[in-house]
Amino acid sequence: MLAGSASAQAGAAVGAAAFPVLGPIGVTVVRQLVTAVVLGVGVRPRLRGLRRDQWLPVLAMVIVLGVMNVSLYLAVDRIGLGLAVTLEFLGPLAVAIAGSRRAVDLACAVLAGVGVLVLTNPGPSSDLVGISLALIAAVGWGAYIHLNRALGQRLPGLQGTAAVAVVSGAVWVPPAVVWFSLFRPTPPAILLAVVCGVLGSVVPYVADLLALRRIPASLFGTMTSVNPVWAVAAGWLVLGQVLAPNEWLGIGIIVAANVVVSARSLRPAPAEVATAA
Repeated sequence: MLAGSASAQAGAAVGAAAFPVLGPIGVTVVRQLVTAVVLGVGVRPRLRGLRRDQWLPVLAMVIVLGVMNVSLYLAVDRIGLGLAVTLEFLGPLAVAIAGSRRAVDLACAVLAGVGVLVLTNPGPSSDLVGISLALIAAVGWGAYIHLNRALGQRLPGLQGTAAVAVVSGAVWVPPAVVWFSLFRPTPPAILLAVVCGVLGSVVPYVADLLALRRIPASLFGTMTSVNPVWAVAAGWLVLGQVLAPNEWLGIGIIVAANVVVSARSLRPAPAEVATAA
């Protein structure tokens, strides 16, 4: 899971480098098509044999990934990679805290909210559109965790991930035709978008699917606290993006809230301890 998250943020940074030529939509289109080709050829999902209960999470995941990727890339284009991914990270944190009645977890939710205020520093000059797009991506990431877990339970091997990739690729063909009829991509920009597709989609999707078969969704959600750190590092190394002091502080507060929840998630419940004894 750690390797998948590092690859995802590196891919996002590489994709953002192609924004001046392709734009966020163009990078998203290439990313989805590359993922469809790689996983479709490599895994060869059997779409005809899918049952209704298997099609539902596949189609839902296609919608969620489309919304999540487009909104995140549009947010990155407006507010930068580190800030956008940190706000998107609220989705997995919400998954970890949802349903909890423990005072510590609820306090962490409040702490994360404080972190968001410090991070975004709302005011007349704030890019509210970019912040809103990142929060939409956060909702998508939370849904992605549950849907990916359902795919891993209902389809064997990498069939679920490959099925989503192929269907998503087919859905993105018409937008690709329209987009690239309006914009003329350059070979370097296409190459960057292709690398983004491999690092940002293929590697993380496979890694996440395998991880979610071994750990609970709540623990998966809390352990994603490393994503903002990867995003800041990738934004600095690849894009030359530097954060302001309040942004560093806000990211630190949000990650700290996640670490507390993570530590509690790793502890077995008293009933589990008694059973093990």
